[in-house]
Amino acid sequence: MWIDTHCHLDAHEFAGDGVGQAVLARQQGVQMIVIPAVEAANFATVAALAASAGNASYALGIHPIYVPQATEADLQTLRTQVEAAMADPRFVALGEIGLDFFIPMLTEPAMREKQIHFLREQLKIAREFELPVLLHVRRSQDVVLKHVRQIRPAGGIAHAFNGSMQQAQAYIDAGFKLGFGGAMTYTRALQIRRLATDLPLSAIVLETDAPDIAPSWIHPGRNSPDQLARIGAELAQLRGVSPMDVAQATTVNALAVLPRLLI
Repeated sequence: MWIDTHCHLDAHEFAGDGVGQAVLARQQGVQMIVIPAVEAANFATVAALAASAGNASYALGIHPIYVPQATEADLQTLRTQVEAAMADPRFVALGEIGLDFFIPMLTEPAMREKQIHFLREQLKIAREFELPVLLHVRRSQDVVLKHVRQIRPAGGIAHAFNGSMQQAQAYIDAGFKLGFGGAMTYTRALQIRRLATDLPLSAIVLETDAPDIAPSWIHPGRNSPDQLARIGAELAQLRGVSPMDVAQATTVNALAVLPRLLI
């Protein structure tokens, strides 16, 4: 059994066929897909898609790439929606939230500060409702860690982790698991492959981030959640264990860090 802890089934690349993608993934052994929201406008969409797919859950949050157009009213909407969603067994986390210091527009001082403000306010909501968070961390590992330490949510996942071993340990110490996916399948991704090999297996969860971060055998095509088992097999090969060992361990890890997740 596999769990895709991060997959944007509502993305336009799937042309409205998120449910069909979930069915294909189930046929490949993916028993659960977590669909993160990215802005207030798609909160209802991810919740409805999770309900329709059957083998899916969802998270609510404002992605740093959507922070430029987001408002304080969106933060209030998020809190209101989270409070209501606590009664929904398919609602599992706050996300996707975080910081992106890679895209030039987002690195301007005012936008960096706005991102940090939205991250902190969303961490506070997560802490209030004792929810884990799905973190977007791009060229911002230490800054995100600083705010996670100050406003401690109930753990979560550092999505698409690409930091140092020291930073990985800091996330683990804060109650987080580290998400690995398609980037790990490229032989030139030496640092990510080293982390995937050397980190405790108990710290790792799997994800596709579909339709993005396609594995090497698809690049440059569209990623999809049915690729998760093959990605997991790549992790197994790196670690010298069986795919079954990886499937079992990463499933246990996902259920531990996302305790509302129901299989």
